[in-house]
Amino acid sequence: MRLQPTLFVLAAAITLPLPALASETDLTIADAYVRMVPPGTPNTAAFMTIVNNGTSDRKLIKAESPLARRGELHTHLNDQGMMRMRQVAEIEIKAATQTELKPGGYHVMLLDLQQPLREGETVPLTLRFDDNSTKLLDAPVKKPQTVMKTENPPEHGAMKH
Repeated sequence: MRLQPTLFVLAAAITLPLPALASETDLTIADAYVRMVPPGTPNTAAFMTIVNNGTSDRKLIKAESPLARRGELHTHLNDQGMMRMRQVAEIEIKAATQTELKPGGYHVMLLDLQQPLREGETVPLTLRFDDNSTKLLDAPVKKPQTVMKTENPPEHGAMKH
């Protein structure tokens, strides 16, 4: 009877600490996308919102994709009036909140792309967190959005010429 190995696996699963089982479901990824870049451009960025529904702070510590030789976590910092991109070791996701990875803030850099990215295709990403859990996702490639802000928008219903 080959019941012993099955019982061993079941017993091991039952004895895992509850936080280890719950931690993988505490994080969800929303609105992930990779910025489309012109052909021949070696690097791009991935953006998303990471939601932490848990009671413990978490950290994103690594990101990678088979379409890039290297993935790095980055942020933008104001360095004497000049915005500069800097690599960071981790991105914190506080308990019961969300952290937005967006242009001008935290983001995932995909360096040395292995192939051109086309709008509508997806890029496989693996995100690794401080508890050694991972999230796998396919982020669609999107054109960068340009938003024009007006200094003095017209009042609702008013047209200025």
